[in-house]
Amino acid sequence: MIRMTHGRTSLTSLLTGLPVFTLATIGAKSGEIRSVPLVGMPDGDRIVLIASNWGQTRHPGWYFNLHAHPEAEISQSGHTRKYRAHEATGAEYERYWNRAGGLYAGYAAYQQRTGGRQIPIMVLTPAER
Repeated sequence: MIRMTHGRTSLTSLLTGLPVFTLATIGAKSGEIRSVPLVGMPDGDRIVLIASNWGQTRHPGWYFNLHAHPEAEISQSGHTRKYRAHEATGAEYERYWNRAGGLYAGYAAYQQRTGGRQIPIMVLTPAER
């Protein structure tokens, strides 16, 4: 759906109303460009990504990519912008985790299934800042 609409919409966003972004990162091991559609939370000019990996015991690959190479691109609605990522901690983490649970109740179930892994939250800030 994302390809057919040239990045303007996804099946997930149509069915759930959740905002879907395409994240392009540099592979942590391969050094090659990797793209993945993800549900994200806009926060002003920031994009917040929850590394839930559907509640699996391991972090998703894109999380490791952002740690190795924090520069990334986000595409949505046919527009692409460069960002720089950092991992939320402390009060910033709590604020975004609570907000994420209000956006999608499934995150609480994912946390239960992780086997004790804390689900990371990555905050992407426009690179022009």
